[in-house]
Amino acid sequence: MLHKVRGIVLKTTNYSESSIIVQVLTDKFGMQSYLINGVKKPKAKIKMNMLQSLHLLDMVVYHKANTSIQRVSEVRQVPVFKSIPYDIVKTSIVIFLNEVLYKSIRQQSADESLFDYIFNSIAWFDENEELNPNFHLSFLLKLTRFLGFSPNEKRRTDQVYFDLQEGEFLSRMPIHSNYLQLDDALGFISLFNTPLEKISEIKMSNVQRRFLLDKILVFYTLHTASFGEVQSHKILETLLS
Repeated sequence: MLHKVRGIVLKTTNYSESSIIVQVLTDKFGMQSYLINGVKKPKAKIKMNMLQSLHLLDMVVYHKANTSIQRVSEVRQVPVFKSIPYDIVKTSIVIFLNEVLYKSIRQQSADESLFDYIFNSIAWFDENEELNPNFHLSFLLKLTRFLGFSPNEKRRTDQVYFDLQEGEFLSRMPIHSNYLQLDDALGFISLFNTPLEKISEIKMSNVQRRFLLDKILVFYTLHTASFGEVQSHKILETLLS
C-alpha cells in the first residue's frame, strides 16, 4: 500500500554502485530505512542533492510492517532550502544537528510532536537569512522536551548550581563535575525557554556559547544511551569563533 508521508533525512549509506539506503525520520512511521535505486545515475528521478543532512521531504512510500528496509515511489524536497546549502556556517550547523539527532532518536514508532518540532525548526532556520549563533544551542535544549530529559527550570534564590546529571538546580555544589554555576545556568535555561523567534535577544559571548555547547553535549551524553562522542561540533566552533 502507498502512503504519503513527510520526512527528515538523517543518514545515507551506499548500497550498490548506483543505489543508497537513506534513513529518514517520518511523521507517520517514525525512523525508517528506504532503498532508493539509481539515485547516482545522471538522469535519476530522485537525486542525491535531495537527500542531504536534514533535508525536508514529501514522500510517497510503500510500507510493510516488520520490514527493515522499505521502498519509495516519489520524493520531493518540500520546502526547498533557500539558504542552508549556500551558507557554509548554516550547512555546518545542520551537519552538527544531524549528527546529534541521529545519535539521539532511536524509536521506530511515530512521534508527530517530535517530528513537527524538528521539521518546523529547520524550516525556520532556513527561511531566516540572518544567521543566529544561538540557534543550535536553543534547538538542542528544546529538543530535550521530546526526548524525555528536559531541564527542571524551577529555582529558589539559594540554588546557584545546575546539576546536569539530575537536570535541576541545587543549593550545594554537586560532588561531580557535571554542573553549571549560576550565570551559565541562567543562560542554559534562557536558551531552553526563549522562543526561536526571540533567541537573538539572548546576549552571550562566543566563549560562553562554546562552553554551553560542550555542557549541552554532556547533558545529552548523561541522558541518552550509547550517545558517544560528537565530532562535527569542533568544525562548527571554529567557524563560529
